[in-house]
Amino acid sequence: MRTEDWEMLAELYRTENITQAAQRLFLSQPTLTSRLKKMETYYDVQLIIRKQRGITFTPEGEQLALHAQKMLYEQRRIEEQLHNMKDQFAGTIRVGVSNFFALNKMPKLLRLFKQSYPDVEFQVVTGWSSEMHRLILNHDVHIGFIKGDYIWNENKHLLYEEEICIASPWDFQWEDLPHLPRIDYHTDEKMRSIVDQWWYSTYKQNPNINIQVNQVETCKEMVINGLGYAVIANLVVRPHTDLFIKPIHLPSGESVTRKTWMYYHEETLKLNIVKAFVQFIETLDVKAL
Repeated sequence: MRTEDWEMLAELYRTENITQAAQRLFLSQPTLTSRLKKMETYYDVQLIIRKQRGITFTPEGEQLALHAQKMLYEQRRIEEQLHNMKDQFAGTIRVGVSNFFALNKMPKLLRLFKQSYPDVEFQVVTGWSSEMHRLILNHDVHIGFIKGDYIWNENKHLLYEEEICIASPWDFQWEDLPHLPRIDYHTDEKMRSIVDQWWYSTYKQNPNINIQVNQVETCKEMVINGLGYAVIANLVVRPHTDLFIKPIHLPSGESVTRKTWMYYHEETLKLNIVKAFVQFIETLDVKAL
């Protein structure tokens, strides 16, 4: 089978949705369906079962999809080894980046790095930190830029620590927060747990959430426009000096913070370009960028 077929099968297994897989692979849905039928004919087995929403893999299909993931991993590994044997700083670094970091830090980091290593390319995947943690665990990326403390037994480098704060368009008293309009946003479980632990250790009432949005950047814009306050990481709102920003503390007086890390596997440092990028990041004051 061709590499393209393994990529198609692995993407289908990842998304469990033909439309999404086709979009991510830049294929039309009929083209993907046709290639899938050819694979089923070739192996003489049914690979997927269509559901009302999405698909599910048959046992045979799941076995082949796992094999596809393995084949793609081995293909990437041999390509990386061949690039490395040339003793050149060229090739592709795969990076998994949390959403805020991707928007506010990553473009500057890549621009600075490519000034010294113009032949290095980057494949960047963005999402919640929990998703990026899974990618680095599975060796789907070389490096993960992740907010929060996740289980990790290999190399990591602390990039910065930031306070969690209340950002409000108007001045406020702490005791008034349960009665004031709050804007909430979807985030990963780690951040949600941090905020909920602080709130319910401080207040008996539920927060007065009157607006819920999908992204932290949308939440910030709602606050800027005077629609309510938000419990949010400091770096998100730091540039907006017209807002009232106060760090939150637990009843013990301990400040509530969240760390941002660079995670990577020791074995990836054998690749010249990955080692150069890691060393480059470690020399920077990433928080100040």
